[in-house]
Amino acid sequence: MLRTKALVGAVSFAVAVAVPWWSVSAETSSAPARPAVDTAAADHGGAAHDGSSTTSTGGDTTATDTQQHDWKSMDKEMAKRDKSFPAKTAGKGAQLIKPEVLKDGTKRFTLTAKPVKWEVEPGKTVEAMSYNGMVPGPTIHVDVGDKVEVVLKNRLPESTVIHWHGIPIDNAMDGVADITQDPVVPGGSFTYKIKAERESVGWYHSHHNGTEQVTNGLWGAFLIGNMPLPDHTKVAQEIPIELQDSGSIGLTLNGKSFPATEPVRVRKGDSVLIHYVNAGTMAHPMHLHGLDQLVVAKDGFPLKNPYKADTVLVAPGERYSVLVNANRPGKWAFHCHIFPHSEGKTGMFGMFTEMIVS
Repeated sequence: MLRTKALVGAVSFAVAVAVPWWSVSAETSSAPARPAVDTAAADHGGAAHDGSSTTSTGGDTTATDTQQHDWKSMDKEMAKRDKSFPAKTAGKGAQLIKPEVLKDGTKRFTLTAKPVKWEVEPGKTVEAMSYNGMVPGPTIHVDVGDKVEVVLKNRLPESTVIHWHGIPIDNAMDGVADITQDPVVPGGSFTYKIKAERESVGWYHSHHNGTEQVTNGLWGAFLIGNMPLPDHTKVAQEIPIELQDSGSIGLTLNGKSFPATEPVRVRKGDSVLIHYVNAGTMAHPMHLHGLDQLVVAKDGFPLKNPYKADTVLVAPGERYSVLVNANRPGKWAFHCHIFPHSEGKTGMFGMFTEMIVS
């Protein structure tokens, strides 16, 4: 009998000691996971860019919960920023480069990789890498059948190469360090030889320390021939819109952040062909207000059945070509529809521009 009572007592004591441990374990396992942080938005000026705070003051309240929301000041600051568009900054990226034409008809382009101080938006200048002093690098446009040479001159403090993304090319010219060629060392050069075999919407970028070199500016558009369009549509403009979200360049369109992004200006009734090029690290749903986007090609390949969309999701490395008929006058918002990439409490920023139809 005594042995039984002793055993019951021992078990009771063990349970009493273990219950708090079980309770703690249960509370820990049921705690909600910490939300993922958008590093691109954080790099652009804070966890949410807009200056919001979620610092706890105890219980279920936060510091911002105890502050009166000053909507008038917020509206004033937003209007000041939004109405400054389009703001002037030093430098313009993605400009068309003209070739040197050799005696045999070869079109030779020179791309000099070098550091540059790049003004992303008014008052924000970053340390970037560039081709020919611009971000993105120059836009190359050649005809089908052309013989092309691109001379890379490396004036960076580190080695680099150029890869020709989406362009048919011989393996030796593919531009992947230690796979198809040796890295081009500081002060060195390398000549890439390319036969423009077919219509292409491609791009070029570093493939050596790409995590830093590409997001810091080493990329550009490469177009071959003319995109076949439905009903033989004639376009008034053909432009690349190159997307970036990381590195020193951050959330930008063609190397600029709103309000320094360049508006797309179109006359009513004109058609514009836009090539989205995603040089960044995440997908971006590109949304145009008021006007249809007719998706005519994916990665430079014409679609047999083009389709209309108001939002086109462009993943890293992808290119989408869209045809827009400017049939409605006005200032139409044009932006990445991930709001932390384009809009906050301080107004529009980052990947936001306008299509202005007049």
